[in-house]
Amino acid sequence: MSKETIRLTQTVKGSGCAAKLSPGDLDRALCGLDLPVDPNLLVGLDRADDAGVYRVSDELALVQTLDFFPPMVDDPYSFGQIAAANALSDIYAMGGVPKTAMNIVAFPGKTMDISILRSVIEGGLDKMREAGVVLVGGHTVEDAELKYGLSVTGYIHPDRILTKKNLQTGDRLVLTKPLGTGIVATAIKAGLADQELTDRVTRAMATLNRVAALTMDDFDVHACTDITGFGFLGHLAEMVVDSGHGVRIVAADVPLYTEALEWAAMGLIPAGAYNNKNFRGSFVDFGADVSQKVQDVLFDPQTSGGLLIAVSAGEADRLVEALKAHGITCAAVVGEVVSEPVDRIFVV
Repeated sequence: MSKETIRLTQTVKGSGCAAKLSPGDLDRALCGLDLPVDPNLLVGLDRADDAGVYRVSDELALVQTLDFFPPMVDDPYSFGQIAAANALSDIYAMGGVPKTAMNIVAFPGKTMDISILRSVIEGGLDKMREAGVVLVGGHTVEDAELKYGLSVTGYIHPDRILTKKNLQTGDRLVLTKPLGTGIVATAIKAGLADQELTDRVTRAMATLNRVAALTMDDFDVHACTDITGFGFLGHLAEMVVDSGHGVRIVAADVPLYTEALEWAAMGLIPAGAYNNKNFRGSFVDFGADVSQKVQDVLFDPQTSGGLLIAVSAGEADRLVEALKAHGITCAAVVGEVVSEPVDRIFVV
């Protein structure tokens, strides 16, 4: 790595993943705000979801999202790819098709060569091309820390929106990417991860959820979310709490990076994992055989993670087979929706 690329992660003071305000702080900041009301706003801030949805007509709704963060890898081009894939993922999680994007950039122009910014943007542009998305503009500010991401707009039919809050008893839960990227990113920054693992995890984070979204469109999917900064259990809790259902997760079936387990056992855990556990841990019960290191990975904040798909029981295995046939080799059924205990996640 060059001296310039090394500076990317050296400037980052965050948790080793996509740095977010803790979920508890965010909840307190938004609580009680007098939000504008519009009957055409189908999905908004009144409930936790991956993107906002606004109805334009009986046949068309806009899906909008925004995400940006500091680097978690040293290579600027790869960072641009990951940040773009992460932002686009929210549109896919809602069942939508992304169409336009705007760059969001914070750049330390006085201390970092402008070629670094160019490489970051090139990485983002390549992911936009892959997604069939056009860049229509953006905004850049001077900052002490490099940050990059996208504001994305897509479209969807108003009757085909996938939200988090539509679980049905008996649904199976399918996960499309392995967990542990927050822990691995922390190890990368600490110089503990070898190049093979760094490359493997970077490729996974830079992989669009586009194929997974297109594949699930052919199945009886009831709810969906993507796994990012709040971790697997944090985002699953958003689906479960106040749903009238519970969820049973089989820890041994959850795809994850074995290296992340090893580092978790050593205590190399990003601060975001503790925030996630503090906020949502009260909704989770662990079986006696679920080790602490596995629990930590399940709370680990992810960057550009996979989709978590609630699909009818009769179609779950066929969905996994279809995902694997399209190159999503780690796709797996990781649990099921149960009628009780209500609003609880039980991990065995």
